[in-house]
Amino acid sequence: MAKAPVLTPQAEDFPRWYQDVISKAELADNGPVRGTMVIRPYGYGLWERMQEELDTRIKATGARNAYFPLLIPQSFLAREAEHVEGFAPELAVVTHGGGKQLEEAAVVRPTSETIINEYFAKWVQSYRDLPLLINQWANVVRWEMRPRVFLRTTEFLWQEGHTAHASYEDARDFAALIHTDVYADVMVNVLGIDVVLGRKTPSERFAGAINTLTLEAMMGDGKALQMGTSHELGQNFARAFDTRFLGKDGERELVWQTSWGASTRMVGGLIMAHGDDNGLRVPPRLAAVQAVVLAIKGDEAVLTRVREIGAQLAAAGVRVEVDDRTDVPFGRRAVDWELKGVPVRVEVGPRDLEAGTAMLARRIPGGKEPVAIDALPTVIPTALEEDQELLLRQSRERRESRTFDVRTLDEAAEAARTGNWARLPWSEVGAEGEKRLAEDAVTVRCLVAEDGSVPTSDDAPGTLAVVGRSY
Repeated sequence: MAKAPVLTPQAEDFPRWYQDVISKAELADNGPVRGTMVIRPYGYGLWERMQEELDTRIKATGARNAYFPLLIPQSFLAREAEHVEGFAPELAVVTHGGGKQLEEAAVVRPTSETIINEYFAKWVQSYRDLPLLINQWANVVRWEMRPRVFLRTTEFLWQEGHTAHASYEDARDFAALIHTDVYADVMVNVLGIDVVLGRKTPSERFAGAINTLTLEAMMGDGKALQMGTSHELGQNFARAFDTRFLGKDGERELVWQTSWGASTRMVGGLIMAHGDDNGLRVPPRLAAVQAVVLAIKGDEAVLTRVREIGAQLAAAGVRVEVDDRTDVPFGRRAVDWELKGVPVRVEVGPRDLEAGTAMLARRIPGGKEPVAIDALPTVIPTALEEDQELLLRQSRERRESRTFDVRTLDEAAEAARTGNWARLPWSEVGAEGEKRLAEDAVTVRCLVAEDGSVPTSDDAPGTLAVVGRSY
């Protein structure tokens, strides 16, 4: 009888495969309250590396980290009508505390534009206080009706940036800087995920924004996933909270603002963009563990050599872990590391020592080959860079081969139904076309220019709509 696979094959049931990977690779569990999740150490390690890469780039823009309260007075949200209307169905509201009904209900933050603007209005007095560039690492709560671990959860982790500027142009340019130099750089060059940069349609914009810039990635099943967004808020929140500054001309003016965020949804995107029927494939630049050195047997000479190899790889700049748990069968350990997607395994047993070699297993392209032990500190860093490039190339080739240029809504909907994306002139879609597509669970993921750049406006000549089904 054939042995049952560890994971449900992707081709058989992609959503089930996704849940299997999360469980078997020990990434997360469902939390006790519907829609919440417990992120396990290996999964949190991936998030920590994403945080580190994002945080470095965010600080390079001049933004600095701060923290604002989890509980927001309900009246704050009501001061920006479009914003509260956009979030109303997702709000969690606290009405009692300390055994008594609160004088004013508090909302568990779904995002922090309102409470941060309360303080921006206090902190900004003069043009000399601008630009004010703040980032926050936090949790938020949006009551999710159809939860899925990492992708859509009632509580999730993220960073949210909030800025205030003296001019529309400065705010617009900063939102674009975050879009390209922070988010796109991390998605492409660290996560190895090809993304389409575009702007959201008016109906898909963030509540209260005048423009939303997005990064859309194609998952292994052809569906789209929004990986991050950067919003131009205009003066909507400034007007609601009277956030003004004294200009150089002595006149008091409203600030122009941005907000931007990326979340633990990126972990879900990583799984679905790179995973295969054997589990995760983690990009080497992201991996908390780039290489694991496994002792095949508990021979003292093997254990000593495995630890020496670990030290040599660490000295060569490789993030390495030594697995000398020889009381656990080698086969089981090898499968576990494969499920977790560690880019490189170095397997060492008594016969390998006799030959002066180790078996090098590369998770991303697959395959094994013996390598001289003394060559490992040179061979492995090179292999890691090759494998990083391979993942990005595979991600880009998938998206390009499964995106079709069409002319009609029916053709676009058919492409989406068959697990692909479609591009067609935005002038052929419009608001009414969006509604028609939505009836078939198809959405306009973003608007792009014909040359692949981000359009300067919704109605810029030659603007194309990128259409597909999504998570």
